[in-house]
Amino acid sequence: MTILDQKSNHDQETLVDIKNIKKYFPIKGGVLKRTIGHLKAVDDVSLTIQKGETLGIVGESGSGKSTLGRVILRLLDPTEGNIHFNGADISKLTRRKFRPYRRDMQIVFQDPFASLNSKMSVAELVEEPLLIQADLSKSERKKKAIEIIEKVGLRAEDRLKYPHEFSGGQRQRISIARALIIEPKFVICDEPVSALDVSIQAQVLNLMKDLQDDLGLTYLFIAHDLGVVKHISDRVAVMYLGRIVEIAPKKAIYENALHPYTKALLTSIPVIDTGKSNEQKVEKIKLSGDLPSPANPPSGCTFRTRCPLAHDRCSIVRPELTEMEKGHFVACHLYTEEQ
Repeated sequence: MTILDQKSNHDQETLVDIKNIKKYFPIKGGVLKRTIGHLKAVDDVSLTIQKGETLGIVGESGSGKSTLGRVILRLLDPTEGNIHFNGADISKLTRRKFRPYRRDMQIVFQDPFASLNSKMSVAELVEEPLLIQADLSKSERKKKAIEIIEKVGLRAEDRLKYPHEFSGGQRQRISIARALIIEPKFVICDEPVSALDVSIQAQVLNLMKDLQDDLGLTYLFIAHDLGVVKHISDRVAVMYLGRIVEIAPKKAIYENALHPYTKALLTSIPVIDTGKSNEQKVEKIKLSGDLPSPANPPSGCTFRTRCPLAHDRCSIVRPELTEMEKGHFVACHLYTEEQ
């Protein structure tokens, strides 16, 4: 069974359903700037996200996870494939027809300082989406802004300040408030805590979980750190060079990872050595070489050039996602019958 055959027990609870999504960027060359190739940022990805869940996507820089998030939000148009949101196909909608869906789909970026206009006050920043997506009076906008500002852990009077007057963690809370003020159903979190101190990361993650429970949100949580994803995700998808190589419930990923790449990522999570003799030492898996170029990915399994377990078939046939146990899919020839 491939991931395309994966069905929810309650199909009506599926919020996001993407099938065979590809996003290729043309590479121009020569005097006439003709297309001489394509950078395959996302290469045939299919997955579903259920209402109220958090799906974590992890992978190295350059794996295509952020591009996938932007394609789902239609910030980038897909080269191929279909995106269904709440049952509607939004893949090819014009900007005007897509506008009603925009308020239901929001994003929180990695760098809050870069994503917030430094010349606008917090009140202006948070209320701006309401000017575009809601027909409210000035007093109604102010009331909603104060409510969401307080909900993310800031004070009502903070709305009169400017982004540079806040710490990194506080600025990210402002970004979250801005994303949530129009009451979206689905939020893509693109490395939302990677620019923050470790002590602040936990606070922001706990805030996001509380907001999810209170507001019934669905998250796509993008990160490069499996340790961060562990605390917030229900399921985890692992991306490598534009493709998903493993996807499973969180417990299965962290306790029974199957793909060699996932195992390598797991051993890279920092562990505090307490000095106890009965502690099990985990041997780190070091991957050889660098991430190949998505403009010229390896044949067959794209991970084979760095995989310590690669064999001849890996260079010829590209492995497809196959269900090994309920909800646990992996794309690796080590787990197929044919060798």
